[in-house]
Order: sequence, then structure tokens, then C-alpha cells
Amino acid sequence: MKRLWITGYRSYELGIFNDKDPKLKVINQVIKQNLIQAIESGVDWIITGPQLGIEQLSVQQAVKLKQKYPNEFKVAVMSPFKNVQKRWNQNNKLKLSKIIQNADFADSVSHKEYNSPSQLINYQRFMLSHTDEAIMIYDPDHEGKSKYDYHRIKTYSEQRDYPFKIIDFDDLQEAANEYEENLKK
Repeated sequence: MKRLWITGYRSYELGIFNDKDPKLKVINQVIKQNLIQAIESGVDWIITGPQLGIEQLSVQQAVKLKQKYPNEFKVAVMSPFKNVQKRWNQNNKLKLSKIIQNADFADSVSHKEYNSPSQLINYQRFMLSHTDEAIMIYDPDHEGKSKYDYHRIKTYSEQRDYPFKIIDFDDLQEAANEYEENLKK
């Protein structure tokens, strides 16, 4: 079994505040291309969290890819704690509900509501111990909330055989340039 953790920026950190933002086309394409590579290299499980942004976009792209690869992989959404969406607005709660419905598996690492930063550390430990590699859409020069995951994954990958791919803003800009060129053709 080969399991992939995919994570990265939250929507607001990317300046995305609605579902029609043109940046989504490029980001979704980048996620899709990386998921295809992972699936074709033998990934059985795509595991991510519930956060708006890269995590939810990854589930959406993975679910679409199940049409092309119906039996090759499964999708799991793991929350760091119970009711992670408790303070979200109704629209964002509905988005998470749909994401969870489309996943093959969903659960919380801690079955308690948020009460300590240790739950987030335990979540990182869980994700690292239950995956074999990671992809992050994250730029270390432009920190966001994912900096904690980035540092944890980076340290873990330096100590073990744990492949870790970073897709940074330069990579996203290159993908945007390719996308623009393809539109001109």
C-alpha cells in the first residue's frame, strides 16, 4: 500500500474568496497533474485534511479522477479534531459536508473538539505515520498556517525515507504561464 498526504495553503492565503476565482483553474490543474502522477506511480490512498483551500481542492480533483481510475485509489479526509468546521459559515460547512460525502473514508484523529495545540501536533504525527510521501502546495518564502506542516514534514523526510514534494509560487506561476499559452493556441 502506498499512501499520499497532500496539503498546503488555505484559500484565503492564496487570495481566493469565491469559487469563480481564475486562480482556481491553474491550482486545480496543478493538483490534478500531481495526483495523476501519484496514482500512476502506485498510490492507493490520497489522504488530506478538511481545510478550505488545497486540501478540499485535492479531494475534488481526486473524486473527478476516479472516473478515469475507478479502482486504483481511495480518498480519505482526516480532521485534526471533532467539529473542525464548528465556527465556519454555513456555505463552508456545506462544502465540507460534500467533500466528506465524496470521500471513501473520513474521521477525526481526536474525537474531542479543539482544546489544545497538542491535537494539531498529534494530527501531524498521525498523518506522517499513516502516509508514505507528501505533496505540499506551499512556498517557504511566503509562510501561512501550513508552515507547521511544512517544517514537520521537512524534518520527518530528512530523517526517514519519506519523499516530499513542494510546489511553490514559482511552480504555480509556471503552470499559469503554460495555461495562458494553451489558451492562445
